[in-house]
Amino acid sequence: MVLLALSAEAVADRQLVLRQIDVPHHYYYREMYLPQLTSGPSSLSWAPDGTSLVYSMQGSLWRQAVDSDLAEQLTAGPGYDYQPDWSPDGRQIVFARYDRDAIELKLLDLASATVTSLTDEGAVNVEPRWSPDGRRIAFVSTKGTGRFHVFTGELTDGRFQTTQLVAERESRVPRYYYSRYDHQLSPSWSPDGEALIYVSNPEIPYGSGAIWRHSLTGEGQVTLVRKEETTWRAKPDWAPDGGRIVYASYLGRQWHQLWATTIDGVAEPFPLTYGDFDVSAPRWSPDARRIAYVVNESGNTEIRIQELVGGATRTLNVADRRYRVPMSSLALRIRDADGNAAPARVSVIGADGRSYAPQDSWIHADYEFDRRRAEFETHYFHLHGEATLALPPGPTNVTVWHGPEHSIQRSLINVSAERDNRLTVELKRLDLPDAWNGWVGGDTHVHMNYGGAYRNTPERLVAQAAAEDLDVVFNLVVNKEQRIPDIAYFSVKPDSASTDDVLLLHGQEFHTIYWGHLGLLGLGEHLLLPDYSAYPGTAAASIFPDNVTVAGLAHEQGALVGYVHPFYAAPDPGVGDKLTNALPVDAALGLVDFYEVVGFADHRASAEVWYRLLNCNMKIAAAGGTDAMANYASLRGPVGLNRVYVPVDSGAQGLADRRDAWLAGLKSGRAMATNGPLLGFSVNGNGPGSELKLPDGQHELRYDGFLRSAVPVDHLELVHNGAVVETFDSTEGGRTADLAGVLQIETSGWLLLR
Repeated sequence: MVLLALSAEAVADRQLVLRQIDVPHHYYYREMYLPQLTSGPSSLSWAPDGTSLVYSMQGSLWRQAVDSDLAEQLTAGPGYDYQPDWSPDGRQIVFARYDRDAIELKLLDLASATVTSLTDEGAVNVEPRWSPDGRRIAFVSTKGTGRFHVFTGELTDGRFQTTQLVAERESRVPRYYYSRYDHQLSPSWSPDGEALIYVSNPEIPYGSGAIWRHSLTGEGQVTLVRKEETTWRAKPDWAPDGGRIVYASYLGRQWHQLWATTIDGVAEPFPLTYGDFDVSAPRWSPDARRIAYVVNESGNTEIRIQELVGGATRTLNVADRRYRVPMSSLALRIRDADGNAAPARVSVIGADGRSYAPQDSWIHADYEFDRRRAEFETHYFHLHGEATLALPPGPTNVTVWHGPEHSIQRSLINVSAERDNRLTVELKRLDLPDAWNGWVGGDTHVHMNYGGAYRNTPERLVAQAAAEDLDVVFNLVVNKEQRIPDIAYFSVKPDSASTDDVLLLHGQEFHTIYWGHLGLLGLGEHLLLPDYSAYPGTAAASIFPDNVTVAGLAHEQGALVGYVHPFYAAPDPGVGDKLTNALPVDAALGLVDFYEVVGFADHRASAEVWYRLLNCNMKIAAAGGTDAMANYASLRGPVGLNRVYVPVDSGAQGLADRRDAWLAGLKSGRAMATNGPLLGFSVNGNGPGSELKLPDGQHELRYDGFLRSAVPVDHLELVHNGAVVETFDSTEGGRTADLAGVLQIETSGWLLLR
């Protein structure tokens, strides 16, 4: 009799942000293409005279002279404002506003400070750009199809008349990660207004596409400027002199930098910037002598201005802010039970319904939310000890989390402009039984850097984990297209940024959609290359190395091998498409050590497949992995949202000893996987991962267990060989349960509490 404990995921009516978009793999385009709320700048535009910039920061538009430290706020909601573009006559700014479950184009009149609507159809409209004569606006919209296409519009008799530039077209080649319909992204006008460049992917099987030139005269000829994959980030900008473009690319590197090439598509590009960080959103100055762009070298985003000749670069310093509406400040302190400064995850919603954060914090957001409970997705930041926020006066909601072992603290404070506003929040640990002592939580699936707005480091990742009360975090080094951002950080040793509270380990995710993704924990010698296979339309199209080979190579290094985010629907080999996922074969060969039952997948389907493997007498440990892109602004959840607890002896003191003890516990099945509720379970005094050998015949098994949860749980179930044999109600608002009983069995099998 094998004993296992699993806490299934909590279920809520959460749906995607901007659910009208009909494009696959929202986890990628949402962060890499759509504008996101960040505390630093995210997009910019030059004033026609070249003396100032307008940019988006913390969901508002700001204007700042390039020789000044003072930023002037131009908009303050409702909603969140992004992607401004200054009109050629200097009088107006067009921008994209996220509000009411859509992104609409707006016009800001600078003289009157009034905002009027250009679009109001409930679509997603982004990247607006004025034509050089100021009569038209090019932009990208999901109008009509739910997919990204370039439109042009002209304000006539008070109405914004729009035309789709290219008719929707279905590709003749299959695509990996991308829609079967072509898209067009990031338009930029020629200086004479007679052509546009944009990113599109006609008959390109893999990637976000190439840069194309589209004539707006004659027959509308389309010519290739540059075929190169840029993972949504190219955002090309046509130089005022007409002969060149600047764009962002990771060509030959792990990070996006700026490159320039000629508009005729003949010349090879050359780099303008260098560094192990991302540079994006480039814009030429009106005199073509400078380029302004957004960079994340410091971790957060900031604007830099670079001289084209000579390369002199300086950062646009935001030392002072002049707000458009009256603002107050809130001093927020987080303390543990002993009164010491403590880390936590914090959400602050101001009186205007918008989210606020300290100026130097990273703002993150959920990519789903329940519209019955909120108008926007939850935005949050990580904080250690204390910070001060600028926000409007009025009722302000503050929510504080510190992992599943602590209750969620919610506070309402009336922020006043007439006094110092202070709030101290004390973290409160759940009333956990003694049997919980020694259990150590780890997230088996985190990506420190992947393709997000921020640039993460081991030190910051450890701080993120500490705020989530996560003890062990595995940074799985992995590719995004051809680049592998964290490859330079890989080490077989625990990362030196580890602390007494957080152990940071570098593992690997091997990418293949054909066989299923693998997580490799505890590699003892080196990263496995190639890091991916079976990418159609590329030189990595071969389905070899297959997962059997990869798992064997990992085991030779002493690593644990697991299947990550395994299933979004339970496969039925008898119907539908053939099953290529290699999990059944690898499990039968004894190559699978753990399985993300709680992960970035459908937890019910994943559990159903796991049950089938258990019924085939394959002992595979349950794991919990978030697949958190820890440098994203918009993600499924923070580091440690999904985690797995294993008991670790207090004698494991050094970093390597702690690693080895935790991995050994996971491999043995002494594990409890969860995205919130905490469970304890034993049978005849034996905990998870144990095996009871009994003689033939009927037996009485005595079990006991508990539930402690920061969120309500309706009930618990005891499962024997996949069938529910007992159901238990919870108490104290669904947050507590203590159970004990006797189970009659007469067949071999496995037991699980969920």
